Amino acid sequence: MQLIAEGDEKLVLSYRPFAAPHPYAETGPIFLHARECPRYERDCLPPWFTHLTPAIIRGYGYNDWIRYESGEVVAGSDLAVTCRKILASPCVAYVHIRSKFNCFQCRVDRAVA
Repeated sequence: MQLIAEGDEKLVLSYRPFAAPHPYAETGPIFLHARECPRYERDCLPPWFTHLTPAIIRGYGYNDWIRYESGEVVAGSDLAVTCRKILASPCVAYVHIRSKFNCFQCRVDRAVA
């Protein structure tokens, strides 16, 4: 997962990061590389997320509904710490990180023990 370089072809799609529609299943834009690129699968956020300032982060329960008490607007440099804080709540199954324009960036799941 890397930023799309200026001049590179990109795809702009509507995306709903939930398996089924429901009142909290927001749909928003995502931007993808037009050409195949490696999938980012690591136990840390991509370094360029520090530039997502501000970023929207919120937790979701096991029923996929927003846990309103978990929502925050933070600097990109605070995303990792905020994810850990929100995921410390037993009511939160995962968090979504979105840009200030509500573009979905990623889902952060609780670590598997």
